[in-house]
Amino acid sequence: MRKFYEQLLENNKEWVEKSLALDPNFFADLAKGQTPPLLWIGCSDSRVPANEIIGAKPGEVFVHRNIANMVVHSDMNMLSVLDYAVNVLKVKHVIVCGHYGCGGVKAAMGNMSVGIIDNWIRHIKDEYRLHDKYLNSIEDETERFNAFVEINAKEQVYNLAKTSIVQGAWKNGQDLMLHGWVYGLNSGFVTDLNVNIASNEELDEVYQLSNL
Repeated sequence: MRKFYEQLLENNKEWVEKSLALDPNFFADLAKGQTPPLLWIGCSDSRVPANEIIGAKPGEVFVHRNIANMVVHSDMNMLSVLDYAVNVLKVKHVIVCGHYGCGGVKAAMGNMSVGIIDNWIRHIKDEYRLHDKYLNSIEDETERFNAFVEINAKEQVYNLAKTSIVQGAWKNGQDLMLHGWVYGLNSGFVTDLNVNIASNEELDEVYQLSNL
């Protein structure tokens, strides 16, 4: 166990040396600040590294991760990240990226208790209820699972658009576009779900906040 820990420290040293060999000012430049154009909301799954998937360098992606890439209206952690990204960093894009084979989505499709996470994935279960006719019509279990992963990512994009943070930015004329993706663990490619929102006019009227 200690050997693994010590290896992590050694890996860090090697990474610093390689980074400085390529650019002697690498860390000095990073320390000056960050102006990332993108906020990435992804799953906590260790197999889905945001920067590597899109070939981004340190400082180019602001990241928030949780189980099943959820945007929950009462999650102060997510809202704080979103507020900072939109109102301070002025990101121009927010990508919600799910992934096929997501354990959180899979758990939400069943009845087994998996611990305290039951309370979190209940939000995903609510989404299944909204789309149950379509999902239950898919006979193949893997295809149904993949379809629900996609639906979950799309729903989180709409949840983002419903926040006062995003709608306030739009009202102020800020360039901000929301996107939904799904990452393939077995291929490395992302699938664009073609849900790209740039104004609250694309939401049901009840969600359009008029007094911001």
